[in-house]
Amino acid sequence: MPVRFFHRHKHIILYGLALALLLFLLKWLEWRFIIFDHAIEIYSGALAILFTALGIWLALKLARPKVATVIVEKEVIVTREVTATTAAGTSAAGTLSPALAAATTAAGAALAADPAAVEKALARLGLSLREREVLQLMAEGLSNQEIASRLFVSLNTIKTHSSKIFEKLDVRRRTQAVEMARRLNIIV
Repeated sequence: MPVRFFHRHKHIILYGLALALLLFLLKWLEWRFIIFDHAIEIYSGALAILFTALGIWLALKLARPKVATVIVEKEVIVTREVTATTAAGTSAAGTLSPALAAATTAAGAALAADPAAVEKALARLGLSLREREVLQLMAEGLSNQEIASRLFVSLNTIKTHSSKIFEKLDVRRRTQAVEMARRLNIIV
């Protein structure tokens, strides 16, 4: 059946193929003349797209923060293991980290003994006087901006002090830092 259809309509099919070939040739010539007439615009557009993509890539590459590994070595004296009652400053096993356990023991004994022992506990934690002031103002409920204006420093300085306090007390939040400092008798 398909062979018979082809023999009957072969002139129509050949005319259709010839028209399709002619249409393809005309479109190809039209594109050639468009490209020749507008070559500068086409090249300029391609160059603009290339530089835009390069600019975006470069901005993303430069804006990405560089990851740096800092290794901090501290001497830790452990007197005994203390079980924590809250999540602040506790490890996965539910005990204080060795540095905080030693500081808790020393600070607890220091309250009964003398202020020099409190200073020794502070030295063991590595808290500076300014960090202790920031911690006390946190305990009073002041925001970072309020602490900065009270101490006459920038907001970024207070944020830096806060992050160092969190690191030294091994906590993640202000409330945990205040609770840990009260437990260690660092602040009132």
